Amino acid sequence: MIKTLMKSIREYKLPSILSPIFVSFEVVLECLIPFIIAKLVNAIETGGEGGEMLRLILIYGGILVGVSFVSLICGALAGLFCAQASSGFAKNLRKDIYYRIQDFSFENIDKFSTPSLVTRMTTDVNNVQFAYMTIIRTAIRSPLMMAFSLVMAFVMGGPLAWIFVGVIPPLAAILFFIMWRSMPLFHRVFRKYDNLNESIQENVKGIRVVKSYVREEYEKEKFDRAATDVQVDFTKAERILAWNNPAMQLFFYGVLSAVLFVGSYLILKNTGAGQYNVGVVSQLIVYGMQILTSLMMFSMVFAMITMSVESARRICEVLKEESTLHNPEDPVYEVADGSVDFDGVSFKYSASAEKYVLENIDLHVRSGETIGIIGGTGSSKTSLVNLISRLYDATEGTVRVGGRDVKEYDLETLRNQVAVVLQKNVLFSGTIKDNLRWGDPDATDEELEAACRLAQADEFIQTFPDKYDTYITQGGTNVSGGQKQRLCIARALLKKPKVLILDDSTSAVDTQTDALIRKAFREYIPTTTKFIIAQRTSSVEDADRIVIMDNGRIVAVGSHAELLNHNDIYTEVYNTQNKGGKAIKSLDQMDGGDEE
Repeated sequence: MIKTLMKSIREYKLPSILSPIFVSFEVVLECLIPFIIAKLVNAIETGGEGGEMLRLILIYGGILVGVSFVSLICGALAGLFCAQASSGFAKNLRKDIYYRIQDFSFENIDKFSTPSLVTRMTTDVNNVQFAYMTIIRTAIRSPLMMAFSLVMAFVMGGPLAWIFVGVIPPLAAILFFIMWRSMPLFHRVFRKYDNLNESIQENVKGIRVVKSYVREEYEKEKFDRAATDVQVDFTKAERILAWNNPAMQLFFYGVLSAVLFVGSYLILKNTGAGQYNVGVVSQLIVYGMQILTSLMMFSMVFAMITMSVESARRICEVLKEESTLHNPEDPVYEVADGSVDFDGVSFKYSASAEKYVLENIDLHVRSGETIGIIGGTGSSKTSLVNLISRLYDATEGTVRVGGRDVKEYDLETLRNQVAVVLQKNVLFSGTIKDNLRWGDPDATDEELEAACRLAQADEFIQTFPDKYDTYITQGGTNVSGGQKQRLCIARALLKKPKVLILDDSTSAVDTQTDALIRKAFREYIPTTTKFIIAQRTSSVEDADRIVIMDNGRIVAVGSHAELLNHNDIYTEVYNTQNKGGKAIKSLDQMDGGDEE
Protein backbone atom coordinates (compact mmCIF):
# COMPACT_ATOMS: atom_id res chain seq x y z
CA MET A 1 0.00 0.00 0.00
CA ILE A 2 2.78 2.44 0.94
CA LYS A 3 4.68 1.57 -2.24
CA THR A 4 1.58 2.30 -4.33
CA LEU A 5 0.97 5.67 -2.68
CA MET A 6 4.63 6.72 -2.90
CA LYS A 7 4.42 6.58 -6.70
CA SER A 8 2.27 9.72 -6.53
CA ILE A 9 4.97 11.80 -4.80
CA ARG A 10 7.04 12.16 -8.00
CA GLU A 11 8.23 15.78 -8.49
CA TYR A 12 7.59 16.53 -4.82
CA LYS A 13 10.33 14.20 -3.57
CA LEU A 14 12.73 17.10 -2.89
CA PRO A 15 10.39 19.09 -0.58
CA SER A 16 9.40 15.75 1.01
CA ILE A 17 13.09 15.21 1.90
CA LEU A 18 13.91 18.83 2.80
CA SER A 19 11.02 19.10 5.27
CA PRO A 20 12.33 16.33 7.61
CA ILE A 21 15.89 17.68 7.27
CA PHE A 22 14.88 21.16 8.45
CA VAL A 23 12.68 19.62 11.12
CA SER A 24 15.76 17.75 12.40
CA PHE A 25 17.77 20.97 12.57
CA GLU A 26 14.89 22.68 14.34
CA VAL A 27 14.67 19.89 16.93
CA VAL A 28 18.42 19.89 17.66
CA LEU A 29 18.39 23.67 18.15
CA GLU A 30 15.30 23.56 20.35
CA CYS A 31 16.96 20.92 22.54
CA LEU A 32 20.02 23.17 22.93
CA ILE A 33 17.93 26.11 24.13
CA PRO A 34 17.12 24.68 27.64
CA PHE A 35 20.80 23.70 28.01
CA ILE A 36 21.89 27.28 27.24
CA ILE A 37 19.21 28.67 29.60
CA ALA A 38 20.46 26.34 32.36
CA LYS A 39 24.00 27.70 31.88
CA LEU A 40 22.66 31.24 32.00
CA VAL A 41 20.67 30.57 35.20
CA ASN A 42 23.69 28.95 36.84
CA ALA A 43 25.88 31.91 35.86
CA ILE A 44 23.40 34.30 37.47
CA GLU A 45 23.00 32.04 40.53
CA THR A 46 26.72 31.72 41.17
CA GLY A 47 27.10 35.46 40.98
CA GLY A 48 30.59 36.93 40.64
CA GLU A 49 31.88 40.33 39.76
CA GLY A 50 29.43 42.59 38.01
CA GLY A 51 31.44 42.93 34.82
CA GLU A 52 32.11 39.20 34.51
CA MET A 53 28.46 38.28 35.15
CA LEU A 54 27.29 40.88 32.60
CA ARG A 55 29.69 39.41 30.07
CA LEU A 56 28.38 35.89 30.67
CA ILE A 57 24.78 37.10 30.40
CA LEU A 58 25.52 38.84 27.11
CA ILE A 59 27.34 35.78 25.74
CA TYR A 60 24.67 33.26 26.70
CA GLY A 61 21.91 35.69 25.80
CA GLY A 62 23.42 36.27 22.36
CA ILE A 63 23.84 32.54 21.78
CA LEU A 64 20.24 31.98 22.93
CA VAL A 65 18.86 34.61 20.53
CA GLY A 66 20.96 33.26 17.65
CA VAL A 67 19.93 29.65 18.24
CA SER A 68 16.26 30.65 18.61
CA PHE A 69 16.35 32.66 15.37
CA VAL A 70 17.98 29.83 13.38
CA SER A 71 15.49 27.39 14.92
CA LEU A 72 12.65 29.68 13.81
CA ILE A 73 14.00 29.80 10.24
CA CYS A 74 14.37 26.02 10.15
CA GLY A 75 10.82 25.58 11.45
CA ALA A 76 9.41 27.99 8.84
CA LEU A 77 11.26 26.25 6.00
CA ALA A 78 10.14 22.85 7.28
CA GLY A 79 6.52 24.06 7.27
CA LEU A 80 6.86 25.53 3.78
CA PHE A 81 8.36 22.37 2.26
CA CYS A 82 5.84 20.23 4.15
CA ALA A 83 2.92 22.22 2.67
CA GLN A 84 4.40 21.95 -0.83
CA ALA A 85 4.99 18.22 -0.50
CA SER A 86 1.60 17.32 1.00
CA SER A 87 -0.53 19.48 -1.31
CA GLY A 88 1.48 18.32 -4.34
CA PHE A 89 1.14 14.69 -3.25
CA ALA A 90 -2.64 15.13 -2.92
CA LYS A 91 -2.80 16.74 -6.37
CA ASN A 92 -0.91 13.85 -7.94
CA LEU A 93 -3.00 11.33 -6.04
CA ARG A 94 -6.25 12.80 -7.37
CA LYS A 95 -4.76 12.96 -10.84
CA ASP A 96 -3.62 9.31 -10.69
CA ILE A 97 -7.04 8.16 -9.45
CA TYR A 98 -8.84 10.16 -12.13
CA TYR A 99 -6.56 8.91 -14.90
CA ARG A 100 -6.95 5.35 -13.68
CA ILE A 101 -10.75 5.69 -13.78
CA GLN A 102 -10.56 6.98 -17.35
CA ASP A 103 -8.83 3.73 -18.34
CA PHE A 104 -11.42 1.55 -16.61
CA SER A 105 -13.72 -0.65 -18.63
CA PHE A 106 -17.43 -0.66 -17.85
CA GLU A 107 -16.82 -3.83 -15.85
CA ASN A 108 -14.31 -1.99 -13.64
CA ILE A 109 -16.66 0.98 -13.22
CA ASP A 110 -19.47 -1.38 -12.23
CA LYS A 111 -17.24 -2.65 -9.40
CA PHE A 112 -17.00 0.84 -7.84
CA SER A 113 -20.10 2.98 -7.44
CA THR A 114 -19.91 6.60 -8.57
CA PRO A 115 -20.44 8.01 -5.03
CA SER A 116 -17.68 5.73 -3.76
CA LEU A 117 -15.24 7.03 -6.38
CA VAL A 118 -16.18 10.62 -5.50
CA THR A 119 -15.56 9.92 -1.80
CA ARG A 120 -12.19 8.38 -2.56
CA MET A 121 -11.10 11.41 -4.61
CA THR A 122 -12.24 13.93 -1.97
CA THR A 123 -12.57 12.77 1.65
CA ASP A 124 -10.10 9.89 1.37
CA VAL A 125 -7.45 11.93 -0.44
CA ASN A 126 -7.82 14.72 2.16
CA ASN A 127 -7.26 12.21 4.96
CA VAL A 128 -4.16 10.79 3.28
CA GLN A 129 -2.87 14.32 2.59
CA PHE A 130 -3.14 15.28 6.27
CA ALA A 131 -1.53 12.00 7.27
CA TYR A 132 1.37 12.60 4.86
CA MET A 133 1.77 16.14 6.17
CA THR A 134 1.86 14.73 9.68
CA ILE A 135 4.34 11.99 8.77
CA ILE A 136 6.98 14.16 7.06
CA ARG A 137 6.89 16.77 9.81
CA THR A 138 5.26 15.81 13.11
CA ALA A 139 6.11 12.11 12.88
CA ILE A 140 9.75 13.07 12.33
CA ARG A 141 9.78 15.87 14.86
CA SER A 142 8.17 13.96 17.74
CA PRO A 143 10.53 10.96 18.01
CA LEU A 144 13.59 13.15 17.34
CA MET A 145 12.49 15.66 19.97
CA MET A 146 11.82 12.85 22.40
CA ALA A 147 15.20 11.18 21.73
CA PHE A 148 17.28 14.38 21.88
CA SER A 149 15.40 15.66 24.93
CA LEU A 150 15.92 12.33 26.66
CA VAL A 151 19.65 12.42 25.91
CA MET A 152 19.91 15.99 27.19
CA ALA A 153 17.85 15.05 30.26
CA PHE A 154 20.38 12.32 31.10
CA VAL A 155 23.26 14.72 30.41
CA MET A 156 21.84 17.30 32.79
CA GLY A 157 19.81 15.25 35.25
CA GLY A 158 21.52 11.88 35.36
CA PRO A 159 19.43 9.16 37.06
CA LEU A 160 16.48 11.54 37.48
CA ALA A 161 15.83 11.23 33.73
CA TRP A 162 14.77 7.60 34.20
CA ILE A 163 11.37 8.95 35.26
CA PHE A 164 10.78 9.92 31.62
CA VAL A 165 11.87 6.52 30.32
CA GLY A 166 9.46 4.72 32.66
CA VAL A 167 6.42 6.51 31.23
CA ILE A 168 7.01 5.47 27.59
CA PRO A 169 5.92 1.74 27.73
CA PRO A 170 2.48 2.32 29.33
CA LEU A 171 1.78 5.20 26.96
CA ALA A 172 2.75 3.06 23.95
CA ALA A 173 0.40 0.33 25.18
CA ILE A 174 -2.47 2.82 25.46
CA LEU A 175 -1.82 4.13 21.94
CA PHE A 176 -1.77 0.60 20.51
CA PHE A 177 -5.04 -0.25 22.26
CA ILE A 178 -6.74 2.91 20.95
CA MET A 179 -5.61 2.20 17.38
CA TRP A 180 -6.62 -1.47 17.59
CA ARG A 181 -10.15 -0.60 18.75
CA SER A 182 -10.81 2.35 16.43
CA MET A 183 -9.54 1.05 13.06
CA PRO A 184 -12.48 -1.35 12.39
CA LEU A 185 -14.89 1.51 13.11
CA PHE A 186 -13.19 3.81 10.61
CA HIS A 187 -13.31 0.97 8.07
CA ARG A 188 -17.09 0.86 8.53
CA VAL A 189 -17.49 4.65 8.54
CA PHE A 190 -16.00 5.19 5.10
CA ARG A 191 -18.26 2.57 3.55
CA LYS A 192 -21.20 4.49 5.00
CA TYR A 193 -19.78 7.73 3.60
CA ASP A 194 -20.29 6.13 0.19
CA ASN A 195 -23.96 5.50 1.01
CA LEU A 196 -24.36 9.08 2.19
CA ASN A 197 -22.85 10.48 -1.00
CA GLU A 198 -25.00 8.13 -3.05
CA SER A 199 -28.13 9.48 -1.33
CA ILE A 200 -27.07 13.07 -2.07
CA GLN A 201 -26.14 12.37 -5.68
CA GLU A 202 -29.33 10.44 -6.38
CA ASN A 203 -31.51 13.16 -4.85
CA VAL A 204 -29.84 16.07 -6.64
CA LYS A 205 -29.82 14.23 -9.98
CA GLY A 206 -33.48 13.31 -9.70
CA ILE A 207 -34.70 16.47 -7.94
CA ARG A 208 -37.36 17.11 -10.60
CA VAL A 209 -38.84 13.65 -10.07
CA VAL A 210 -38.67 14.08 -6.30
CA LYS A 211 -40.61 17.33 -6.46
CA SER A 212 -43.12 16.13 -9.04
CA TYR A 213 -44.00 13.16 -6.80
CA VAL A 214 -43.83 15.26 -3.61
CA ARG A 215 -41.27 12.91 -2.07
CA GLU A 216 -39.17 15.52 -0.30
CA GLU A 217 -40.00 14.17 3.17
CA TYR A 218 -39.15 10.60 2.16
CA GLU A 219 -35.80 11.74 0.71
CA LYS A 220 -35.07 13.75 3.85
CA GLU A 221 -35.72 10.68 6.00
CA LYS A 222 -33.49 8.54 3.76
CA PHE A 223 -30.71 11.13 4.00
CA ASP A 224 -31.15 11.38 7.78
CA ARG A 225 -30.75 7.61 8.10
CA ALA A 226 -27.54 7.65 6.05
CA ALA A 227 -26.17 10.67 7.94
CA THR A 228 -27.09 9.10 11.29
CA ASP A 229 -25.31 5.86 10.36
CA VAL A 230 -22.13 7.83 9.67
CA GLN A 231 -22.55 9.88 12.84
CA VAL A 232 -23.08 6.83 15.09
CA ASP A 233 -19.98 4.96 13.91
CA PHE A 234 -17.85 8.10 13.75
CA THR A 235 -18.91 8.99 17.30
CA LYS A 236 -17.89 5.54 18.50
CA ALA A 237 -14.50 5.86 16.83
CA GLU A 238 -13.95 9.39 18.11
CA ARG A 239 -15.03 8.32 21.60
CA ILE A 240 -12.22 5.77 21.62
CA LEU A 241 -9.73 8.30 20.23
CA ALA A 242 -10.87 10.80 22.87
CA TRP A 243 -9.16 8.66 25.53
CA ASN A 244 -5.86 9.62 23.99
CA ASN A 245 -5.74 13.19 25.29
CA PRO A 246 -6.74 12.58 28.94
CA ALA A 247 -4.32 9.64 29.15
CA MET A 248 -1.54 11.87 27.87
CA GLN A 249 -2.48 14.66 30.27
CA LEU A 250 -2.49 12.21 33.21
CA PHE A 251 1.03 11.01 32.44
CA PHE A 252 2.16 14.52 31.54
CA TYR A 253 1.28 16.10 34.84
CA GLY A 254 2.15 12.97 36.81
CA VAL A 255 5.70 12.96 35.45
CA LEU A 256 6.14 16.70 35.98
CA SER A 257 4.96 16.34 39.56
CA ALA A 258 7.41 13.48 40.12
CA VAL A 259 10.33 15.49 38.67
CA LEU A 260 9.42 18.52 40.78
CA PHE A 261 9.08 16.45 43.94
CA VAL A 262 12.28 14.43 43.49
CA GLY A 263 14.26 17.35 42.07
CA SER A 264 13.25 19.66 44.94
CA TYR A 265 14.16 16.97 47.44
CA LEU A 266 17.60 16.49 45.84
CA ILE A 267 18.26 20.24 45.75
CA LEU A 268 17.43 20.51 49.42
CA LYS A 269 19.58 17.50 50.26
CA ASN A 270 22.28 18.80 47.86
CA THR A 271 22.81 15.24 46.68
CA GLY A 272 25.75 14.49 44.43
CA ALA A 273 27.94 17.34 45.54
CA GLY A 274 25.76 20.02 44.05
CA GLN A 275 24.82 18.20 40.84
CA TYR A 276 21.19 19.28 41.25
CA ASN A 277 20.41 22.97 41.45
CA VAL A 278 17.60 25.28 40.40
CA GLY A 279 18.93 25.69 36.83
CA VAL A 280 19.31 21.95 36.26
CA VAL A 281 15.93 20.97 37.70
CA SER A 282 14.07 23.81 35.95
CA GLN A 283 15.52 22.83 32.59
CA LEU A 284 15.00 19.17 33.35
CA ILE A 285 11.33 20.05 33.68
CA VAL A 286 11.52 21.76 30.29
CA TYR A 287 13.03 18.62 28.77
CA GLY A 288 10.34 16.59 30.47
CA MET A 289 7.67 18.81 28.93
CA GLN A 290 9.32 18.40 25.52
CA ILE A 291 9.42 14.60 25.91
CA LEU A 292 5.79 14.38 27.00
CA THR A 293 4.64 16.91 24.41
CA SER A 294 6.42 14.83 21.78
CA LEU A 295 4.61 11.76 23.04
CA MET A 296 1.32 13.64 22.88
CA MET A 297 2.02 14.81 19.35
CA PHE A 298 3.06 11.27 18.43
CA SER A 299 -0.27 10.02 19.74
CA MET A 300 -2.01 12.56 17.48
CA VAL A 301 0.04 11.18 14.59
CA PHE A 302 -1.22 7.71 15.46
CA ALA A 303 -4.79 8.98 15.56
CA MET A 304 -4.41 10.66 12.18
CA ILE A 305 -2.77 7.60 10.66
CA THR A 306 -5.46 5.37 12.15
CA MET A 307 -8.11 7.45 10.37
CA SER A 308 -6.17 7.58 7.12
CA VAL A 309 -5.19 3.89 6.86
CA GLU A 310 -8.68 2.98 5.69
CA SER A 311 -8.69 5.93 3.28
CA ALA A 312 -5.30 4.85 1.92
CA ARG A 313 -6.57 1.30 1.46
CA ARG A 314 -9.61 2.52 -0.49
CA ILE A 315 -7.43 4.73 -2.71
CA CYS A 316 -5.05 1.85 -3.40
CA GLU A 317 -7.99 -0.32 -4.42
CA VAL A 318 -8.62 2.09 -7.30
CA LEU A 319 -4.95 2.59 -8.16
CA LYS A 320 -4.28 -1.16 -8.22
CA GLU A 321 -7.40 -2.00 -10.19
CA GLU A 322 -6.37 -3.15 -13.65
CA SER A 323 -8.67 -2.54 -16.58
CA THR A 324 -10.26 -5.72 -17.87
CA LEU A 325 -9.76 -4.37 -21.41
CA HIS A 326 -6.28 -4.06 -22.90
CA ASN A 327 -4.76 -3.23 -26.24
CA PRO A 328 -3.13 -6.24 -27.92
CA GLU A 329 0.63 -6.26 -28.36
CA ASP A 330 0.40 -5.43 -32.06
CA PRO A 331 -2.94 -3.58 -32.43
CA VAL A 332 -4.74 -2.86 -35.68
CA TYR A 333 -5.11 0.87 -36.34
CA GLU A 334 -7.55 0.82 -39.24
CA VAL A 335 -11.15 -0.39 -39.44
CA ALA A 336 -11.78 -1.62 -42.99
CA ASP A 337 -15.56 -1.15 -43.08
CA GLY A 338 -18.70 -1.20 -40.97
CA SER A 339 -19.50 -4.89 -41.18
CA VAL A 340 -20.31 -6.50 -37.82
CA ASP A 341 -20.36 -10.22 -37.00
CA PHE A 342 -21.41 -12.04 -33.85
CA ASP A 343 -20.18 -15.64 -33.90
CA GLY A 344 -21.50 -17.82 -31.08
CA VAL A 345 -21.39 -14.93 -28.60
CA SER A 346 -22.40 -15.39 -24.98
CA PHE A 347 -21.85 -12.77 -22.29
CA LYS A 348 -22.18 -12.22 -18.55
CA TYR A 349 -21.15 -9.15 -16.61
CA SER A 350 -18.81 -10.89 -14.18
CA ALA A 351 -17.05 -14.22 -13.95
CA SER A 352 -18.94 -14.99 -10.74
CA ALA A 353 -22.37 -14.37 -12.32
CA GLU A 354 -24.42 -17.55 -12.63
CA LYS A 355 -26.60 -16.48 -15.55
CA TYR A 356 -25.54 -15.32 -19.01
CA VAL A 357 -27.00 -12.00 -20.15
CA LEU A 358 -26.56 -12.97 -23.82
CA GLU A 359 -26.56 -16.56 -25.10
CA ASN A 360 -25.53 -18.05 -28.43
CA ILE A 361 -25.78 -14.88 -30.49
CA ASP A 362 -25.13 -15.36 -34.21
CA LEU A 363 -25.69 -12.27 -36.33
CA HIS A 364 -23.94 -11.04 -39.46
CA VAL A 365 -24.38 -7.44 -40.61
CA ARG A 366 -23.08 -6.09 -43.91
CA SER A 367 -21.41 -2.69 -44.06
CA GLY A 368 -23.98 0.05 -44.62
CA GLU A 369 -26.96 -1.99 -43.40
CA THR A 370 -29.52 -0.53 -41.03
CA ILE A 371 -30.40 -2.99 -38.27
CA GLY A 372 -33.33 -2.38 -35.96
CA ILE A 373 -33.36 -4.07 -32.56
CA ILE A 374 -36.50 -4.39 -30.49
CA GLY A 375 -37.41 -6.42 -27.44
CA GLY A 376 -38.92 -6.15 -24.02
CA THR A 377 -37.27 -4.54 -21.03
CA GLY A 378 -34.37 -6.70 -19.87
CA SER A 379 -34.00 -8.53 -23.18
CA SER A 380 -30.29 -7.41 -23.31
CA LYS A 381 -30.51 -5.17 -26.37
CA THR A 382 -28.01 -2.67 -24.90
CA SER A 383 -25.70 -5.46 -23.74
CA LEU A 384 -25.53 -6.70 -27.34
CA VAL A 385 -24.43 -3.38 -28.89
CA ASN A 386 -22.02 -2.67 -26.00
CA LEU A 387 -19.89 -5.53 -27.29
CA ILE A 388 -19.43 -3.86 -30.70
CA SER A 389 -17.45 -0.89 -29.35
CA ARG A 390 -15.82 -3.20 -26.80
CA LEU A 391 -17.27 -1.50 -23.76
CA TYR A 392 -17.35 -5.09 -22.53
CA ASP A 393 -15.65 -8.20 -23.90
CA ALA A 394 -17.69 -11.23 -24.91
CA THR A 395 -17.40 -14.07 -22.41
CA GLU A 396 -17.63 -16.66 -25.17
CA GLY A 397 -17.51 -16.39 -28.94
CA THR A 398 -16.17 -13.62 -31.16
CA VAL A 399 -17.33 -10.13 -32.13
CA ARG A 400 -15.89 -8.81 -35.39
CA VAL A 401 -15.96 -5.32 -36.86
CA GLY A 402 -14.61 -4.77 -40.36
CA GLY A 403 -13.75 -8.47 -40.52
CA ARG A 404 -11.38 -8.34 -37.51
CA ASP A 405 -11.91 -9.47 -33.93
CA VAL A 406 -12.57 -6.34 -31.85
CA LYS A 407 -9.85 -7.53 -29.45
CA GLU A 408 -7.29 -7.05 -32.23
CA TYR A 409 -7.97 -3.33 -32.59
CA ASP A 410 -6.43 -0.40 -30.79
CA LEU A 411 -9.22 0.62 -28.43
CA GLU A 412 -9.15 4.29 -29.42
CA THR A 413 -9.24 3.41 -33.12
CA LEU A 414 -12.18 1.06 -32.67
CA ARG A 415 -14.23 3.47 -30.58
CA ASN A 416 -13.58 6.34 -32.98
CA GLN A 417 -15.13 4.24 -35.74
CA VAL A 418 -18.02 2.94 -33.64
CA ALA A 419 -20.06 5.91 -32.43
CA VAL A 420 -22.53 5.20 -29.66
CA VAL A 421 -25.43 7.36 -28.53
CA LEU A 422 -26.20 5.78 -25.18
CA GLN A 423 -29.62 5.32 -23.67
CA LYS A 424 -28.78 7.85 -20.96
CA ASN A 425 -27.71 10.94 -22.89
CA VAL A 426 -25.13 13.16 -21.23
CA LEU A 427 -24.21 16.74 -22.08
CA PHE A 428 -21.44 18.58 -20.28
CA SER A 429 -21.27 22.15 -19.04
CA GLY A 430 -20.12 24.40 -21.87
CA THR A 431 -21.49 25.77 -25.12
CA ILE A 432 -23.31 23.71 -27.73
CA LYS A 433 -20.16 23.92 -29.87
CA ASP A 434 -18.05 22.57 -26.99
CA ASN A 435 -20.37 19.60 -26.59
CA LEU A 436 -20.54 18.87 -30.31
CA ARG A 437 -16.76 18.94 -30.63
CA TRP A 438 -16.53 15.94 -28.34
CA GLY A 439 -17.23 14.10 -31.59
CA ASP A 440 -14.49 15.91 -33.51
CA PRO A 441 -12.29 18.49 -31.75
CA ASP A 442 -11.23 19.95 -35.12
CA ALA A 443 -14.71 20.24 -36.64
CA THR A 444 -15.46 23.52 -38.39
CA ASP A 445 -18.60 25.52 -37.73
CA GLU A 446 -19.97 24.35 -41.09
CA GLU A 447 -19.42 20.70 -40.13
CA LEU A 448 -21.15 21.28 -36.78
CA GLU A 449 -24.18 22.76 -38.52
CA ALA A 450 -24.26 19.96 -41.12
CA ALA A 451 -24.27 17.29 -38.38
CA CYS A 452 -27.02 19.14 -36.51
CA ARG A 453 -29.14 19.35 -39.66
CA LEU A 454 -28.84 15.58 -40.07
CA ALA A 455 -29.85 15.10 -36.42
CA GLN A 456 -32.72 17.62 -36.80
CA ALA A 457 -31.09 19.81 -34.14
CA ASP A 458 -30.21 22.88 -36.20
CA GLU A 459 -33.79 24.14 -36.26
CA PHE A 460 -34.16 24.51 -32.48
CA ILE A 461 -30.56 25.73 -32.04
CA GLN A 462 -31.29 28.65 -34.38
CA THR A 463 -34.10 29.75 -32.02
CA PHE A 464 -31.64 30.33 -29.17
CA PRO A 465 -30.34 33.91 -28.82
CA ASP A 466 -26.71 32.72 -28.86
CA LYS A 467 -27.37 29.87 -31.30
CA TYR A 468 -24.38 27.47 -31.28
CA ASP A 469 -22.70 29.51 -28.53
CA THR A 470 -25.61 28.85 -26.16
CA TYR A 471 -24.31 27.66 -22.80
CA ILE A 472 -25.42 24.19 -21.72
CA THR A 473 -25.62 23.70 -17.96
CA GLN A 474 -24.20 20.57 -16.33
CA GLY A 475 -26.17 17.53 -17.44
CA GLY A 476 -28.01 19.57 -20.10
CA THR A 477 -30.78 20.60 -17.73
CA ASN A 478 -31.62 23.74 -19.75
CA VAL A 479 -32.62 21.78 -22.87
CA SER A 480 -35.47 19.31 -23.29
CA GLY A 481 -35.03 15.56 -23.47
CA GLY A 482 -35.64 15.50 -27.22
CA GLN A 483 -33.23 18.38 -27.82
CA LYS A 484 -30.59 16.63 -25.73
CA GLN A 485 -31.02 13.43 -27.75
CA ARG A 486 -30.63 15.25 -31.06
CA LEU A 487 -27.49 17.05 -29.87
CA CYS A 488 -26.01 13.72 -28.80
CA ILE A 489 -26.80 12.19 -32.20
CA ALA A 490 -25.13 15.16 -33.94
CA ARG A 491 -22.10 14.73 -31.67
CA ALA A 492 -21.83 11.06 -32.68
CA LEU A 493 -22.18 11.89 -36.37
CA LEU A 494 -19.21 14.26 -36.19
CA LYS A 495 -16.98 11.26 -35.53
CA LYS A 496 -17.78 10.16 -39.11
CA PRO A 497 -18.05 6.58 -37.86
CA LYS A 498 -18.26 3.38 -39.86
CA VAL A 499 -20.78 2.04 -37.31
CA LEU A 500 -23.44 4.18 -35.61
CA ILE A 501 -25.37 2.81 -32.63
CA LEU A 502 -28.51 4.57 -31.41
CA ASP A 503 -29.58 3.01 -28.13
CA ASP A 504 -33.21 4.14 -27.79
CA SER A 505 -31.86 7.58 -28.64
CA THR A 506 -34.97 8.99 -30.30
CA SER A 507 -37.45 7.99 -27.61
CA ALA A 508 -37.98 11.63 -26.56
CA VAL A 509 -38.61 13.01 -30.06
CA ASP A 510 -41.90 12.94 -31.92
CA THR A 511 -42.50 10.39 -34.67
CA GLN A 512 -42.17 12.98 -37.46
CA THR A 513 -38.73 14.12 -36.23
CA ASP A 514 -37.74 10.48 -35.76
CA ALA A 515 -38.68 9.79 -39.39
CA LEU A 516 -36.69 12.81 -40.60
CA ILE A 517 -33.60 11.63 -38.69
CA ARG A 518 -33.86 8.17 -40.25
CA LYS A 519 -34.37 9.67 -43.70
CA ALA A 520 -31.25 11.83 -43.27
CA PHE A 521 -29.29 8.74 -42.26
CA ARG A 522 -30.39 6.87 -45.39
CA GLU A 523 -29.57 9.73 -47.72
CA TYR A 524 -26.40 11.22 -46.25
CA ILE A 525 -24.57 8.34 -44.54
CA PRO A 526 -25.56 5.30 -46.65
CA THR A 527 -22.21 3.54 -46.11
CA THR A 528 -22.41 3.76 -42.32
CA THR A 529 -23.75 0.67 -40.58
CA LYS A 530 -26.59 1.70 -38.28
CA PHE A 531 -27.96 -0.15 -35.25
CA ILE A 532 -31.21 1.37 -33.96
CA ILE A 533 -32.53 0.10 -30.64
CA ALA A 534 -36.10 1.28 -30.20
CA GLN A 535 -39.35 0.61 -28.39
CA ARG A 536 -41.51 1.89 -31.26
CA THR A 537 -41.85 -0.30 -34.33
CA SER A 538 -42.19 2.89 -36.40
CA SER A 539 -38.54 3.69 -35.57
CA VAL A 540 -37.27 0.46 -37.13
CA GLU A 541 -39.85 -0.55 -39.74
CA ASP A 542 -37.79 0.84 -42.65
CA ALA A 543 -34.58 -0.90 -41.44
CA ASP A 544 -33.00 -3.46 -43.73
CA ARG A 545 -33.47 -6.07 -41.04
CA ILE A 546 -35.07 -6.11 -37.62
CA VAL A 547 -33.72 -8.24 -34.78
CA ILE A 548 -36.17 -9.32 -32.11
CA MET A 549 -34.61 -10.19 -28.76
CA ASP A 550 -36.09 -11.97 -25.78
CA ASN A 551 -34.32 -12.97 -22.56
CA GLY A 552 -30.83 -12.52 -24.02
CA ARG A 553 -31.47 -14.47 -27.22
CA ILE A 554 -32.27 -13.56 -30.81
CA VAL A 555 -35.69 -15.06 -31.51
CA ALA A 556 -36.25 -13.66 -35.01
CA VAL A 557 -34.54 -11.67 -37.75
CA GLY A 558 -36.20 -10.23 -40.83
CA SER A 559 -37.60 -7.19 -42.59
CA HIS A 560 -40.68 -5.37 -41.34
CA ALA A 561 -42.91 -7.15 -43.85
CA GLU A 562 -41.43 -10.58 -43.15
CA LEU A 563 -41.80 -10.27 -39.39
CA LEU A 564 -45.30 -8.85 -39.70
CA ASN A 565 -46.32 -11.92 -41.67
CA HIS A 566 -44.46 -14.63 -39.79
CA ASN A 567 -43.63 -13.48 -36.23
CA ASP A 568 -46.35 -13.32 -33.59
CA ILE A 569 -44.31 -11.19 -31.14
CA TYR A 570 -43.60 -8.46 -33.71
CA THR A 571 -47.16 -8.56 -35.02
CA GLU A 572 -48.59 -8.15 -31.51
CA VAL A 573 -46.26 -5.22 -30.71
CA TYR A 574 -47.02 -3.56 -34.04
CA ASN A 575 -50.78 -3.94 -33.65
CA THR A 576 -50.71 -2.71 -30.06
CA GLN A 577 -48.74 0.42 -30.96
CA ASN A 578 -50.67 1.28 -34.12
CA LYS A 579 -54.22 -0.06 -33.95
CA GLY A 580 -54.43 0.27 -30.17
CA GLY A 581 -53.83 3.99 -30.37
CA LYS A 582 -56.66 4.44 -32.88
CA ALA A 583 -59.02 2.36 -30.77
CA ILE A 584 -58.34 4.46 -27.68
CA LYS A 585 -58.87 7.65 -29.67
CA SER A 586 -62.24 6.40 -30.92
CA LEU A 587 -63.24 5.46 -27.36
CA ASP A 588 -62.37 8.96 -26.15
CA GLN A 589 -64.53 10.46 -28.87
CA MET A 590 -67.44 8.20 -27.89
CA ASP A 591 -67.12 9.21 -24.25
CA GLY A 592 -67.04 12.85 -25.24
CA GLY A 593 -70.22 12.44 -27.31
CA ASP A 594 -72.05 10.86 -24.41
CA GLU A 595 -71.13 13.72 -22.14
CA GLU A 596 -72.42 16.27 -24.58
